[in-house]
Amino acid sequence: MDFIRSLLQLAVIIVMFAGLWQVFTKAGKPGWACLIPIYNIVVLLQIVEKPIWWIILMFIPLVNLVIAFLLQMAMAEKFGKGIGVAVGLFFLPFIFYPWLGFGDASYRG
Repeated sequence: MDFIRSLLQLAVIIVMFAGLWQVFTKAGKPGWACLIPIYNIVVLLQIVEKPIWWIILMFIPLVNLVIAFLLQMAMAEKFGKGIGVAVGLFFLPFIFYPWLGFGDASYRG
């Protein structure tokens, strides 16, 4: 049972990274950047055209949740989507990032 659960978790992680890779690629950034901690946030800030110093806010408890939601709202906007997709990106990123990356949404930066 633990083996099956581990395989399922690994599959979700792989699909999440593949979707995020595609989103970065659509935005004209290197896809591999999604794999590197902290640097992926820097690239995400560049994609949504927010100041790089916002990364400092990501290290402050509770403030980071607000900033993360604002980033997801900006990401949805950059791909021509609304608040529903932003909420999905925030709460269900393992579903919405692959959908955004592999779907027909195009980057409008």
